[in-house]
Amino acid sequence: MKIYVGNLSFSTTEDSLRAKFEEFGQVEEVAIITDRDTGRSRGFGFVTMPSSDEANAAIEALNSVELDGRPLKVNEARPRRDSGGQQRSRW
Repeated sequence: MKIYVGNLSFSTTEDSLRAKFEEFGQVEEVAIITDRDTGRSRGFGFVTMPSSDEANAAIEALNSVELDGRPLKVNEARPRRDSGGQQRSRW
């Protein structure tokens, strides 16, 4: 199950986020989304856990819990909506 994690501090690392979620079970993947131009965190990320039960337990336990001075917003990730714009090329 893919989990959305919002309101991340700019100082939060993928390792510290992984450690927080591993308290509830196995973590397959952690990704903090960064700005393509600056490389700075955009303040949100995703955690993937193979077990839905463990993922739901993490969501329940970690929503509004403080990490690096910020209360987390944690819920099941929803599919990305099409913004209607064209895909920008990196080249």
